[in-house]
Amino acid sequence: MWVISMRWRGRRQSSNVVDKRGSRMPRMARLGAGGGGIMRLLPLVFRVLGFKGTLIAIVLVVGYSYFSGDLQRFLGDGGMASSQPGSTNQPVKQSEAEKQLVEFVSTVLADTEDSWNELFRQAGQSYREPRLVLFREAVATACGTGSAQIGPFYCPADQKVYLDLSFFDELQRRHGAPGDFAQAYVIAHEIGHHVQTLAGISAKVHKAKQSLSQVEANRLSVKQELQADCYAGIWAHDARRSRQVLEAGDIEEGLAAASAIGDDRLQKQARGYVTPDSFTHGSSEQRVAWFKKGLSEGTLKACDTFAAGAL
Repeated sequence: MWVISMRWRGRRQSSNVVDKRGSRMPRMARLGAGGGGIMRLLPLVFRVLGFKGTLIAIVLVVGYSYFSGDLQRFLGDGGMASSQPGSTNQPVKQSEAEKQLVEFVSTVLADTEDSWNELFRQAGQSYREPRLVLFREAVATACGTGSAQIGPFYCPADQKVYLDLSFFDELQRRHGAPGDFAQAYVIAHEIGHHVQTLAGISAKVHKAKQSLSQVEANRLSVKQELQADCYAGIWAHDARRSRQVLEAGDIEEGLAAASAIGDDRLQKQARGYVTPDSFTHGSSEQRVAWFKKGLSEGTLKACDTFAAGAL
């Protein structure tokens, strides 16, 4: 059940929402979903299972793929969306609640546009607004095939955010983080990755990872993710101060969502223990702390996780 309570009704909706929920990819393409086939899922698998569990999973999948003659599905396509099998388009069937949620997502996206356009203008720069693509189950992107299983994600290659609305049900039911601002926080976090792309941060992180060990690369990923959390806080700061969008209790919802999807909490739920060296997004405490820092200070300078001595 979706919960909508922010002061969002009657506000501007973004023209940058692309609805691909009526598109259906062939079943085998969905099985290989995730930037370069199932390889796209490896960061999530590693995040939850750790090195040993991931290695076992790879051996099992490669073995199955080899003996089934479908090894290419595992190896993937190098991240080129043009090589993905074609999709079929069907009319979008949606409930009234889902229709309302689409309007909410569009309104939140518009509000992030208002914030970041102004913040970039103040810095003497121009903000390039991203597209937000709604899909179901799987979608072709410039980063490969994206799957609903990995949750909302941002693709720097095409500068688009991808979202399967079913994630919001999971956020409430599985992670115990209901409420509209919890949903808005998720969107704002992905927009934070877009800001990192425009600022050249994402490219620098990607390049730096090439010469790092897995543990060191994970630590760099954590800093990048926590900065996106902080950027989400900057948006919340601006939305509350400039447009009075938020109501009492909204911030608590955002904090609950940040805490719910911390690496330590997810790993504890999945296997009963945590492996800090395998964290790629940060602990619940870290995610909450950096969201609150952006919320309280509202400046890009406050969100420099890469220069922070301690996260």
